[in-house]
Amino acid sequence: MASIELGGTVKALRVERTRLQGELTKLDKAISALEGLSGANSVAPSGNGHRRTMSVTARNKIAKAQKLRWAKIRKKRAAKD
Repeated sequence: MASIELGGTVKALRVERTRLQGELTKLDKAISALEGLSGANSVAPSGNGHRRTMSVTARNKIAKAQKLRWAKIRKKRAAKD
């Protein structure tokens, strides 16, 4: 009698495993799709393998600082000429 119950339990577990594998496949596809969407806006990966993005404010701040550096260099060149 115990072997009949055990057989049914094993069968039920196998069915559940198959169902869960199907769900995991769906989740993997969803994750891949979302990663594909975010890849277009990402910066190069850092050393730890994660992608980092900069805010618009940070990018603007860096751009402004670079423009000031170039302006300073141009001013020095103009003074030499």
